[in-house]
Amino acid sequence: MKISGRVLRARESGTARIARITTELEAAGKSIFKLNVGEPDFDTPDFVKEAAHQAALDGKTRYTDVAGTAELREAAANKFRSENAVECTTENIIVGAGAKQLIFNALLASLDDGDEVVIPTPCWVSYPDMVLIGGGTPRLVPCGAEMGHKMSAAMLEDVIGPNTRWLIINSPCNPTGAVYTKAELAELAEVLRRHPQVAVVNDDIYEKIIFRGEFATMASVAPDLGGRILTVNGVSKSLAMTGWRIGYAAGPRDLIAAMTKLQGQSTTNPSSVGQAAALAALTDSCASNRFIRKCCEAYERRRSLVHAALGDAPGLRTELPDGAFYHFVDCRKLVGTRLQDGTVISDDRDVCEYLLQGAGVSVVPGSEFNGPGYFRLSFAASDEVLVEACRRIKAAVEAIG
Repeated sequence: MKISGRVLRARESGTARIARITTELEAAGKSIFKLNVGEPDFDTPDFVKEAAHQAALDGKTRYTDVAGTAELREAAANKFRSENAVECTTENIIVGAGAKQLIFNALLASLDDGDEVVIPTPCWVSYPDMVLIGGGTPRLVPCGAEMGHKMSAAMLEDVIGPNTRWLIINSPCNPTGAVYTKAELAELAEVLRRHPQVAVVNDDIYEKIIFRGEFATMASVAPDLGGRILTVNGVSKSLAMTGWRIGYAAGPRDLIAAMTKLQGQSTTNPSSVGQAAALAALTDSCASNRFIRKCCEAYERRRSLVHAALGDAPGLRTELPDGAFYHFVDCRKLVGTRLQDGTVISDDRDVCEYLLQGAGVSVVPGSEFNGPGYFRLSFAASDEVLVEACRRIKAAVEAIG
């Protein structure tokens, strides 16, 4: 069977591949501490589950509008207006099967062959491959630890060319936890004003999980650029609803219409019951905020726990992330070292393979995020799991000759 060249150019999702290998090892009877998973370890709050149950009992199990129910789109518009100062109506809103689908739809709906998308790296694994499948060219811009893993205005100015169509900003960032300040976004906006052909995807899915500083999104910092900004969010990370597959986005009407057309020819509407659950999450702000506060208190404690536990692990270096629930661990000093059997660790993938096979701890190589020399460790796990997993990691790296 002939496979499309666009699909062949794309990789298997790195995080999905690690999850698959981890599952296979568990099925073979190996004890694995799974710190590779990019989702909360908390259960979806009861009031959300009850809303979904009631919706099913009430027969709300049929097709909805392709772009989502009117009620959920209005709730999303209210959220953007009240919390993010993003001016929008329901005509500017689309609901999809997760934030991931909405970003994918936006790129497919807007890219032509040869169009370029600027992506600061390290970045979420799927961005570059979404661009490739859409026929575009990812322009990856390395943003090192010395600059907080964030793109500067000068770097953006330098990389923009006549074929640049999008800039993708993820803040807080997966995998680094970096958070762009209002001032930093304002500086990027100054560059964008000089390049009217460039639009912005703001992936804000980790908006509520922030430990230092204040959250900001481009559409609120630079409202004059609103006609070329797509603000993407959802309930997956903040409300522990990854499996419900509901995301929502606000953007210019012509882009939202194109994304809706594409969605209508692919998945049609997202789950009707899932939308009812998301509606409860967005409209019962008191219950949602209580749940989010509880989760963030746990994440902040775990963030410090991991930082302390690995602080003196030889060959590893951690910095406290400002947001999300990941440590992006520097393991470059382990590259070039030898294991006890004489095997040379040649890169971060070898480090992660060694930790998986030798220590029973699953983490994701930084190379999967275009951040070689690091690995991503999720601290969205219980304190007990993190303590034992870090003990294993530290013992494993201490054993390297």
